[in-house]
Amino acid sequence: MDVDDEYDKLIIRMNPPRVSIDNNACENTTLVKVDSANKHGILLEVVQVLTDLNLTIAKANISSDGGWFMDVFHVIDKDGNKLRDEQVIEYIQQSLGTNACLLPSMRRSVGVKAAAEHTAIELTARDRPGLLSEVFAVLTDLNCNVVGAEVWTHNTRVAAVMYVTDELTGAPIDDPERLSKIELQLCSVLKGDADKRGAKTAVSMVITHTERRLHQMMFADRDYERAHNDSAESRNDQLRPIVTLQNCVEKGYSVINVKCKDRPKLLFDTVCTLTDMQYVVFHATIDAEGPDAYQEYYIRHIDGCPVNSEAERRRVIHCLQAAIERRVSEGLRLELCSGDRIGLLSDVTRIFRENGLSVTRAEVATRGDKAINVFYVTDAAGNPVNAKTIEAVRSEIGQTILQVKESSVYSKSPPEETGGRFSLGNLFRSSSERFLHNLGFI
Repeated sequence: MDVDDEYDKLIIRMNPPRVSIDNNACENTTLVKVDSANKHGILLEVVQVLTDLNLTIAKANISSDGGWFMDVFHVIDKDGNKLRDEQVIEYIQQSLGTNACLLPSMRRSVGVKAAAEHTAIELTARDRPGLLSEVFAVLTDLNCNVVGAEVWTHNTRVAAVMYVTDELTGAPIDDPERLSKIELQLCSVLKGDADKRGAKTAVSMVITHTERRLHQMMFADRDYERAHNDSAESRNDQLRPIVTLQNCVEKGYSVINVKCKDRPKLLFDTVCTLTDMQYVVFHATIDAEGPDAYQEYYIRHIDGCPVNSEAERRRVIHCLQAAIERRVSEGLRLELCSGDRIGLLSDVTRIFRENGLSVTRAEVATRGDKAINVFYVTDAAGNPVNAKTIEAVRSEIGQTILQVKESSVYSKSPPEETGGRFSLGNLFRSSSERFLHNLGFI
């Protein structure tokens, strides 16, 4: 028996979490209040539940000193309104309340979920034009059907989490010999000729929260280390988030201040990075009611010490900047909606490559027999794409299948959501969508 685990359960039973959702206290936002016994990572759990529902956190006050966790979040839905959907409210209460903490089957942790319906493939490598096309071509040749994927690029690095099934059976791929072959061929493609840092592949039947896993993969790949002569990065200096860190000697905290353009899931990205770097947030204030977001964190390392060296200070700053920038989608947004078929992604990305387009970010989903894909593209040098090139690509793929949307990296409307209001019925429309939206089980 794990004595520490049993002690934690006793504390929770004596001080069960309380989740209060108040639509009357504020004129324009719904207040979500969470009181609970404190534990490392609990802030990320709460923020993850709210952002997975595509709710916008306009303001927040966070306090977890003295062994107790007390947070207040001002939230609105994707349409800018208060939360009125009773299913959403009930889901939040079940995910964060007493039952979620005491019953493993209801726990909404930032942890592992079974991926019994898919095989998960993780990739990290040096980014280059056409790489995604090569990866999808290899998977097609190996009789793998990509039912979902998310791809991020940042600072010359690329990370991807892909969910595949067997082309013939539609079942997960679990044969060790076949999985080894997939890994070997993908790794060969990823390494190329210029990846001095090395490429990595991993195949698993179990996955974590997709976006958190992408943060972890890029952090482990050291995408926060910048090349000083990188001209593409220099062009983005005006958009780079401002992050400062100084020590509050009297209280023994390190104080982080972040200022940047607001966008969806910004708070999740910063809290995720601090948690994975083993820092504890004792107090925080978040204000994102305008076009800019302001975040202030009072932190210590998990060992109880504040940031105690200049090298550590710079590393924290660079890691937070990288976490904010990873989700910023440079380029033109292309939306593809068509009947799903084997090899679709391979064909589409091959056409991109042949027309000199480079994919900077991708979101791939399968809903029933439909493929719902989003790509952000630039030219091979990272510049805006010529209009004639886009029209040539659309003519080849299909004018009605591939739609052009203007990129708006700081839009407060989540780019992946274009339908009606959220409902738990829509949450379970298909198995692949369930994994891509990372909403877990109730």
